[in-house]
Amino acid sequence: MQELDILIRARYPLVYLITPEEDRALGALAQVVDEQSFKPLYVWSVTQGFRSLQRNGQGLWKPGQFSQTAPGTISPEAALDFVIKRGDPTVFVFKDLHPFLESPGVIRWLRDAVGHIRNERLEQTIIVLSPVMRIPAELEKDVAVVDFCLPTIKELGVVFDQVYNDGQVGDGHPSQLSPDTREVLLRAALGLTVDEAEKVYTRALISAGKLTECELDIVLSEKKQVIRRSQILEFHEESKTLEHVGGLENLKKWFIDRSGAFSEKARDYGLPQPKGLLLLGVPGCGKSLVAKTVSNLWNLPLLKLDMGRVFASLVGSSEQNLRSVLRTAESLAPCLLFTDEVDKAFGGMASSMGSDGGTAARVFGTFLTWMQEKVSPVFVIATANRVDRLPGEFLRKGRFDEIFFIDLPNPQEREAILRIHLSMRRKDVISFDVGDLAARTSGFSGAEIEQAIISAMYEAFADDGREFSQFDIIRAIEATKPLSQSMAEQVTALREWAQDRARMASCSPTLIDKSEYLRMESSF
Repeated sequence: MQELDILIRARYPLVYLITPEEDRALGALAQVVDEQSFKPLYVWSVTQGFRSLQRNGQGLWKPGQFSQTAPGTISPEAALDFVIKRGDPTVFVFKDLHPFLESPGVIRWLRDAVGHIRNERLEQTIIVLSPVMRIPAELEKDVAVVDFCLPTIKELGVVFDQVYNDGQVGDGHPSQLSPDTREVLLRAALGLTVDEAEKVYTRALISAGKLTECELDIVLSEKKQVIRRSQILEFHEESKTLEHVGGLENLKKWFIDRSGAFSEKARDYGLPQPKGLLLLGVPGCGKSLVAKTVSNLWNLPLLKLDMGRVFASLVGSSEQNLRSVLRTAESLAPCLLFTDEVDKAFGGMASSMGSDGGTAARVFGTFLTWMQEKVSPVFVIATANRVDRLPGEFLRKGRFDEIFFIDLPNPQEREAILRIHLSMRRKDVISFDVGDLAARTSGFSGAEIEQAIISAMYEAFADDGREFSQFDIIRAIEATKPLSQSMAEQVTALREWAQDRARMASCSPTLIDKSEYLRMESSF
């Protein structure tokens, strides 16, 4: 509202206000205009044309009530002609004008109206109110873009209290809600519009007959719908915890030490909010699994960002997609934003100008700037397999709190991984010689160890459905050629890079026996 007030007072002729909440935005605009010498506020739509918002006796607006209609202003061209002919101080709001901005005629009319306001130095402002940003190139230099923020926790409190008090009517003995419970339910609704919050609180009240922390899942279900509608973000639910991750003790301790980093207690202590973590390592060694299990440890929602869906065919759409996604993530904060294999998404920066007109480079720049300047509690977890493909500025301190390197598991970690996967599939782990299997899987990643067990199960199932044994697993191990052999040069180069530039996720840096190195070299 403060930014809108400044833009209108500064006589900006054209403002693009991005929001899906028309009524709430009009209410805010009415408050802003109320403070500016009672300027008329005209609202246009393609169904009603221009209508003037009505005031009450104290000069305040009556939301949804209009005092007069400007005849013959249904078409956007006629409406813009009405703007040009009106010379007194006025604020003009156009609802959903963006579909018409593909017409050269409408663009010309709008440019003429903007030029008229500027040249005549009129106290007028045209505000385009739209849920999406669609600005033609002809208007880029004339427009000021404003993102109308989603409701704050204070505004959600008003909605919550109204729904809660209405639900108590007729009870005679309204239930008492503790301040802590109320705050939990309010924070759970951050990222929703006022209408969405009202609907989900009402839904929870009708479903359970009350509003307590037990109804938190109902509120969170609405957030999942918001994420699904974005089509780029995915709300990820992970049942596994850090106990399902074998080894990586240094990395686990890092996450455990920061499990309360987003609490008010941490703020009072003076701790800054953690920004993010980059996990480098050999494919199949648990980078993605660790990232997903952190959401359970920190009790925060995990949003998965698919960079492939960010890129669109229209010029400028990819950058807008990313900005929209980042705004959604910030509105749902505190949360975790997980992006997998960023080396594939940002690996072509050097050739971006020649291959895609610089789209990838602009998207990368937008993401970097946001990571550097964000103040919202969005913790970014990124994973990568090929560090040589990542631009240097992505690895600079300040983007991430730390860079961890996840190598192939050492013998103790392989034993832990074997026990985890065997216990997930069979209760009787004692019948397996885990130490022998760990020795035989030298050079294997966690994913390759899991696949060896699955292959052994398939073979035993095909043999009259018998129980799989140690021998079945050994045969599956011997039939597997791990990545440490097929991609030995890449693995070695990654290790050499990480030796002095990243923290080791495991306690022991020696992860492959010397004999295994010699065997890998001889295979080349």
